[in-house]
Amino acid sequence: MFLTRLISGAVLLVIAFASFWVGPPLLPVVLYTISLIGYLELTKALGVRDGGKKGVNAPEIVGIAAITLYYGLLLLRDMEVLEGGRIFYMLFCTVFLFLGELFVYVLAFPKFQAEPVMAAIFSFLYAPVMLSFIELTRMYKDGILLVWLILISAWGCDTCAYCVGKLAGKRKVFPLLSPKKTLAGCIGGVAGAALIGAVYVVCLGVRDAGTICLIGLICGLGGVTSMAGDLAASAIKRNKNIKDYGKLIPGHGGIMDRFDSVIVTAPLTYFLIVFLLKG
Repeated sequence: MFLTRLISGAVLLVIAFASFWVGPPLLPVVLYTISLIGYLELTKALGVRDGGKKGVNAPEIVGIAAITLYYGLLLLRDMEVLEGGRIFYMLFCTVFLFLGELFVYVLAFPKFQAEPVMAAIFSFLYAPVMLSFIELTRMYKDGILLVWLILISAWGCDTCAYCVGKLAGKRKVFPLLSPKKTLAGCIGGVAGAALIGAVYVVCLGVRDAGTICLIGLICGLGGVTSMAGDLAASAIKRNKNIKDYGKLIPGHGGIMDRFDSVIVTAPLTYFLIVFLLKG
């Protein structure tokens, strides 16, 4: 199992490196694919598809259309075919989704209950929109280097938390939600993410102590958020009594099982970069 997880993780890192390095059009296409699969994993877990039926239903079709429209607009913007801010496209597609789900709910009433329709909207915001902040970060100033802070915060924290927890973890902090998480592991994960972030920018040639500390702070805060994202995704699985969101990634599960921490870390990292690393 460990070897399988290691190989899968290495493959994901190779895909991430290629996507971050190339940027558009590869990055938006990769994020679109991940977002679409993650969205369908979430809608299935949250019961948008009644009784686990095969094939997508109307609320999911509206969500797929909104995801396709959103990433299509981002791609066109990145290729300089369209102008305008990416946040504008995000708001536009969110309103498009909301109105589409509203029409489905009203016109098909009482076929669909309110809860699945709201879950379809939530799933769109949770996976596709939050993940798109990776693209926003990559296209920001020096984004080809700064976008890696997202993975350092998420996967770096996860790796450090696992190692420290194994070595020194005794006190459980979330015994019902995540029995293996320990206080030492949580502290080690956040500290490890901050340290890796600081070392990363030093390796890039940064020598300004203030900038190094800010990068460490961004990765540390990102580490805290990544653990919250991991626990939130686990809570949904506990509520719905499922082990994994999917089986796409050997040794890891589905997209939501592997990217649960990245999803919530991406927007925080983007805004921290914008606010703290001005100019």
